[in-house]
Order: sequence, then structure tokens, then C-alpha cells
Amino acid sequence: MDSKIIQGSNFSDHRGTISYVNDFSFKDIERFYIISNSDENPIRAWQGHKLDAKNFYCINGSFKIHFVKIDNWENPSKELKVESIIMIASDSKILHIPAGHANAIESLETNSKLISFSTLPLTKVSDDDVRYTSDYWKIND
Repeated sequence: MDSKIIQGSNFSDHRGTISYVNDFSFKDIERFYIISNSDENPIRAWQGHKLDAKNFYCINGSFKIHFVKIDNWENPSKELKVESIIMIASDSKILHIPAGHANAIESLETNSKLISFSTLPLTKVSDDDVRYTSDYWKIND
């Protein structure tokens, strides 16, 4: 399965706004995190996940999510194609990145917040998580 966008929407009236992604299923979600990068280090890169699928939802500000499909976990090619998706809180969408990818999370503005929904139980994370240096793949602007 390739990455995909699960589109939601917003509804506003005199009471305020509701943002939603009704087509997203929590069936396989085990845990979640809220990510806020610092202004001094706006890019968190590269985290690889052999088993864990990631689902990202921007709750404040904006992010550029970069990801690559890993060809060899011990020595991945530096020529892998980096894909990038911009996530904006007002868009109300979820980016699904299947297992087998590495990702980099780049804040595009101050106070941006991103929820990461994970499909792998915490007890299995040590078998899954692979880190690469922040400059392993070039991030295109």
C-alpha cells in the first residue's frame, strides 16, 4: 500500500468550527503522539518504521512531511525518491504512510502541532524503529 491522503473537512457556524476526518478508522491505532518542533530545529529526521504505519494530522500551523520507501534497512540507497506532502491545520486531512518507510517532519511555522497515530504496540517499538542521520536524504524545498 502506498501513502494516501484521507480527506476531511470543517464545519463552521456561529458557535465555532468543527474539524473532522470521518473516513479515518481508529481500528488499528495503538497510541498517539503530539509533535511540536522547536524553532531552532524545525526538522525532525529521519525515523524509519519497518512495522509501524504512521498517520499524521496537523492540529495547528503547518508541516511538510517527507518520506521515503526503504529498500534496504541496513544500508538504504541515498538515491531513494523523497516524497513530500504539506499538512495545514485548516485542511483537516490525514496523511497515511504505510510501514516500510522513513519520514522527516518539518515545521513550516512557529507553534505548529502534529498528531501522529501509530499502529504498533509500544512493546514492539524496539523491533521497529530505525534512525538515520538528518542529512541522509536531501529534502527538496
